[in-house]
Amino acid sequence: MPTKSEIKKRICEAIDRRRDQICRIGDHIMLNPELGFKEFETAKLVSQTMDEFGLPHETELAITGVKGVLQGSKPGPTVALIGELDSLVVSGHPNANPKTGAAHACGHNAQIAGLMGAMMGMVDARVVDNLAGRIVFFAVPAEEFVEVEYRLNLVKSGKLSFLGGKPELIKHGHFDDIDMAVMIHTHSDESLTKAAISASSNGFVAKMIRFVGKASHAGGAPHRGINALNAAQIALSAINAQRETFQDHDAIRVHPIITKGGDLVNVIPDEVCMETYVRGRTAEGILDASMKVDRALRAGAMALGATVEIETLPGYMPLKNNADLRTLYEKNARARLGEDEFCSVGHRTGSTDMGDISCIMPAIHPYMSGATGPGHSVEWHISDKEMGYVEPAKSLALIAVDLLYDRAAEAKAVLANYKPEMTKNQYLDFQNNLFQTEVYDGESD
Repeated sequence: MPTKSEIKKRICEAIDRRRDQICRIGDHIMLNPELGFKEFETAKLVSQTMDEFGLPHETELAITGVKGVLQGSKPGPTVALIGELDSLVVSGHPNANPKTGAAHACGHNAQIAGLMGAMMGMVDARVVDNLAGRIVFFAVPAEEFVEVEYRLNLVKSGKLSFLGGKPELIKHGHFDDIDMAVMIHTHSDESLTKAAISASSNGFVAKMIRFVGKASHAGGAPHRGINALNAAQIALSAINAQRETFQDHDAIRVHPIITKGGDLVNVIPDEVCMETYVRGRTAEGILDASMKVDRALRAGAMALGATVEIETLPGYMPLKNNADLRTLYEKNARARLGEDEFCSVGHRTGSTDMGDISCIMPAIHPYMSGATGPGHSVEWHISDKEMGYVEPAKSLALIAVDLLYDRAAEAKAVLANYKPEMTKNQYLDFQNNLFQTEVYDGESD
């Protein structure tokens, strides 16, 4: 039986032989971005690639998800390697879709390239005879929480249960046969080393807000109207006044935008729409901040005698990176990239639906370099294909080997040390209870 080091070497050599193919996948997806739950061509590319390598797989999971399985020679735990299919909206990006504004300005194209590269390396190296358990190669939809109104309409019509890809997959049981999950996110942060991992990151709830006033002539009879824009502005000021009540350890972030400010300049605005996230380190912190935001929104309505409609939607749970999986990622990163090319960072205030996975099973969401430009900006691009596409493929595959070699001893140890924050049913109940709609008429006690 080959040693674990020999198996890892074979996989890396196999991935190197497939380098051009892996890079073509990443570049193709970069040039053909699709938004969440609409990633039909990207999912088709993943499915075709799995077909090429003889990997049995399912398609159309949570609309566009693709799930392939590589079976080890002995029974054991199942490890999911994950890549995200979707892009976001950055209409000014040079590779943006001119019709939708979709652009890969966050690195999900690199995630799919790395996922497919890991699959290629493990299949080509024929390592399954030396592993116990299963490796799932999971291309998942809709991590970016965008086009909220579109997704909410899918929920209301019964086509979705949640607005994010991983929550939807959890809901429909597509993680029921998985024991732990690993993915790698591309970074462009010059303050980080080539490989990095955080301790945790924020979760959030989303809010869709509508102030309703009364239209009238803005010059001739403004006293006859109820200015919904003024109500919204007071609400925004009240939200800002709440910021000093947010405790530092809760890492609260509230960042509303006005999506409709009125119709005509000479008409008192009778409808103003806003959206916001309420982010935080813990579920309790998020719920507390959410209550304060709602109170501020009511205050704006009360001041002007307007009505406010507040629709609160479940977003993502806070992420907690598993310590044992983190150690495996660190060991492989230091061995491959150099002792000084790994760092740990504390809490980060962005959000990911990998947080939802981390509530119910061991999971990590580390970072690897390869990009340049601020994330979610027009400058973001893959500037180092070796780090952006190829090294993540190797890292994902090597972690899977670590976990499932020697009768999956490492994977079993990870599971033995892990205590889930929630059961699946508790998680679903928590998220479902976040769906709330309130109509406040501005005059209620």
